[in-house]
Amino acid sequence: MFIITGLDPAPFARYFDLDAAALTALGARRVVADGPGYPCRVSLVDAHAGEELILCPYEHHAVTSPYRASGPIFVRRAATAPAVHIDEVPPVLARRLLSVRAYDRAGDLVDAEVTPGAELTAHITRLFALDAVAYLHAHNARPGCFAARVDRHPHRGARASS
Repeated sequence: MFIITGLDPAPFARYFDLDAAALTALGARRVVADGPGYPCRVSLVDAHAGEELILCPYEHHAVTSPYRASGPIFVRRAATAPAVHIDEVPPVLARRLLSVRAYDRAGDLVDAEVTPGAELTAHITRLFALDAVAYLHAHNARPGCFAARVDRHPHRGARASS
């Protein structure tokens, strides 16, 4: 069993109140979706055309290891709570080619593979069968952007989605 969770929106909320100069100083910018390709890392959905987002740097692997990493993410203004998907792959991931990276408790890479998102569940199952694997990161394979974290679900038998 696994759980895919979106990011906490709280650290990003202040960005929407900043002007362009202040955003630039933070390495961020305001964008408006003009079609597909703007996946929100909080709600784990693609933004609709016309939606306001912030494109900003995010340290998605804040570990004391050579695998520490950061990269750009999109956050929708409308995203007010992190998505939670238990034992299911959200459509935003299912329709993309993904790079799945498996890490141990120290934050070191154990395994990695590229898979169509529609096949992600099988890869999660295989990787979590490895005792050394503590958690997974899914990235959009082509641009390499962090997409979501995948953890082992702590409760057997629970099934839910939002």
